[in-house]
Amino acid sequence: MPWLHCLRGVVGRELLRFLHQRSRFLAALVRPLVWLFVFAAGFRMALGVAMTEPYQTYILYEVYIVPGLVGMIQLFNGMQSSLSMVYDREMGSMRVLLVSPFPRWYLLLCKLLASTLVSVVQVYVFLAIAWWYGIQAPSLGYLWILPALLVTGFMVGSLGLLLSTFVRQLENFAGIMNFVIFPMFFLSSALYPLWRIREGSYLVYQIAALNPFTQAVEMIRFALYERVNLEAILISVVVTLVLLGLAILGYNPSRGMMARKGGGGD
Repeated sequence: MPWLHCLRGVVGRELLRFLHQRSRFLAALVRPLVWLFVFAAGFRMALGVAMTEPYQTYILYEVYIVPGLVGMIQLFNGMQSSLSMVYDREMGSMRVLLVSPFPRWYLLLCKLLASTLVSVVQVYVFLAIAWWYGIQAPSLGYLWILPALLVTGFMVGSLGLLLSTFVRQLENFAGIMNFVIFPMFFLSSALYPLWRIREGSYLVYQIAALNPFTQAVEMIRFALYERVNLEAILISVVVTLVLLGLAILGYNPSRGMMARKGGGGD
């Protein structure tokens, strides 16, 4: 029961913070909606997508980028949640959390689960708007996508936690986010299929193919259309475990980056 009470406290705090920050919720929706309504509409004719898995027929460009925009929501939310970790560490509330009798790996898992659940809520609201706009996936796809969202949320959240162990001040983390978010997003299959990227630049194609965010987007894309991409699932899970392990090690007061900096609450 104490472990569940701790989980409920951390998750509840994150959800309440999210509900009270309406601007954060609107910003999380405005960003992908602008891409969907403006960018995709403008490039619909120039960037038509040929028939490729998991689609059964030729599709419009806005249909293709919806899973990529779902990944965008989770990517930005994961980084923003890690930004809040740096803020809490500066303000002192992080110290209260880390000195609790629970192991740090459990506290970090609770934090990751909370931020992932927030991103899942944002994703489903976005998918509802996309459905109203006319971009409709199979009905069961909206259920199949849930495990993919959980894995992706943990992956980008773990990356953010790992980055937060290297940053001492809030303003520095905001700059690092830009060097991580935009390359991960643009050098992936979120906006263009890999075969089209290879036609333009083989070097960029190789980078995009090695980008773990590409695998996360493809996992989401296949799940939304009731298909399974085993390679994408395997790579996403392995990358998540590696990043999570490194983040937990980074917050270890005796061996991680926190030890080199004099503690996580200083």
